[in-house]
Amino acid sequence: MLELLTTALILGLSAGLAPGPLLTLVIAETLSHDARAGIKVALAPLLTDLPLILVTLLVLSKLAEAQEVLGLISLVGGGLLLYLGFENLRSSGLPNTPDGRPPASLTKGVLANLLNPHPYLFWFSVGGPLLAKAMRLGVVAPTLFLALFYALLVGSKILLAILVGRSKRFVKGRGLVYVLRVIGLLLWVLAFGLIQEGLRLLGLLPSAA
Repeated sequence: MLELLTTALILGLSAGLAPGPLLTLVIAETLSHDARAGIKVALAPLLTDLPLILVTLLVLSKLAEAQEVLGLISLVGGGLLLYLGFENLRSSGLPNTPDGRPPASLTKGVLANLLNPHPYLFWFSVGGPLLAKAMRLGVVAPTLFLALFYALLVGSKILLAILVGRSKRFVKGRGLVYVLRVIGLLLWVLAFGLIQEGLRLLGLLPSAA
């Protein structure tokens, strides 16, 4: 349980601060309007991700006995985390964004998240398998996993919107660069764990005792 929740914490914080379309929009709306507009964008995953999670769990339940397929999914998930970790390690800070965007922040946030391929890849190759594993521990484990993951994902974006709203120089702060790089290294640790699990499922590594 502790390992599962630690993983949720790392993944949630990484997803919340990883440079991408939704984070760019959070910053853009905050700079163009105010922190409230950025917070509305940050809430978008709470409105868009539930159907994706349910579909992912349904597909994975059909593949529960297909060890080779699950092994390949784990390898893809490991590759995705390696890529996201690399993006964090090479990041020089948060993206610059233009001013002058129109309002309707929540709508734009929902659309940005729906059209972003990363949530689909994440839930099918990383989040879904972890959530399915948590469900085997009972009801509490997956509930805590999702609660902690989204608390960090949405909460970090909300905090960022507040900080940017108070000090626009924060987007160029060096401290945040170091945080992103530490998260990148943690993602690589998780990636190697997923790759190892995938190789075990494919029979290329001995099963854990």
